[in-house]
Amino acid sequence: MDHMKILYNVLVFFLLLAGVKGVAQDFVYTPKNPAFGGNPYNYSWLLSSAQAQNTHTDESYLYEQTKTDPMKDFAESLNQQILSQLARKIIANQFGEEALTSGTYILGNYQIEIGTQSDGIRINILDKESGSSTTVSVPYM
Repeated sequence: MDHMKILYNVLVFFLLLAGVKGVAQDFVYTPKNPAFGGNPYNYSWLLSSAQAQNTHTDESYLYEQTKTDPMKDFAESLNQQILSQLARKIIANQFGEEALTSGTYILGNYQIEIGTQSDGIRINILDKESGSSTTVSVPYM
């Protein structure tokens, strides 16, 4: 009898369940990321969130930033000052009374050839380390 009562209750439950109308709504997907069709105003928020969560560090970049050679830095600084002084001398020569002395000069990694021509001054700067060459022609005024 117990068995019959349980079967009857289950049958009534399923009959009542079958009579209830299911209620649902349409699922509409709206992308958030602007790269996939989302709102473009979300871009800055998504980017800042991603950067805040990013714990990866480029170790090779950090290593390169901390690896400096004081002697190399000094040599580069000295070469820049020499080239700066040469540029000042050229400008002073063209607009002043002093003349540059023609010849070949070796200053650090640079070989500088100064020559006068009929139309002006020609300066050839050769970087012995890299092999690159620069020629500067300054016409007479």
